[in-house]
Amino acid sequence: MELYLETGKQIIKTLKRNGYSAYFVGGYVRDLQLGIQSDDIDITTNATPDEVEALFEKVVATGKKFGGVTVISGSFKYEVTTYRLESNYENHRHPNDVTFSKNIEDDLMRRDFTVNQLIMDEFENVTDHHSGLTDLNNKVIRTINNPIDRFTEDALRILRAFRFVSKLGFDLEKHTFNAIKELAHLVKTISIERLMVELEKIFKGDFQKKAIKY
Repeated sequence: MELYLETGKQIIKTLKRNGYSAYFVGGYVRDLQLGIQSDDIDITTNATPDEVEALFEKVVATGKKFGGVTVISGSFKYEVTTYRLESNYENHRHPNDVTFSKNIEDDLMRRDFTVNQLIMDEFENVTDHHSGLTDLNNKVIRTINNPIDRFTEDALRILRAFRFVSKLGFDLEKHTFNAIKELAHLVKTISIERLMVELEKIFKGDFQKKAIKY
């Protein structure tokens, strides 16, 4: 897995050499702080999808409409997504309006939980904008900003909260859990396909009993 990370660092360096900013973000950074091996590296950048495509030899437009492309290097794949703002969510799941941004803070504020917004540069320096490191240390799952807003925007985050409990053994922060109880009915709006993916991950976690109790 060291080669996987090192190859990702080269992608970040290429973006930076061409005048863009870029960071590792999300689950890989979280798991690295916890000493958990991960095979899913995401990179966030202020380069647009077209600009990313112009820099790398093999790029697949997996979610270009929403700012995401997949950069392929050898046998490794990296999701590279442009900083963005989201608004006007449809059916408590998908944003109708996606606006690219040059500001990393805009991108981090739209994410789900504090432990998933940590960013890391190519030198493995971690930056924390929303107290994610504190929540990692305290073993807490907490939404970024108002939990009612986060779960109303995207109801799948309710199941993702349980998934991270199952994976990490963390507790749900009080306000986050209260919001889940209030908005639990929104789970009915999630497609059965997405529902089954999250449930499978919940049932496979080392702390599945804790998640199921929640």
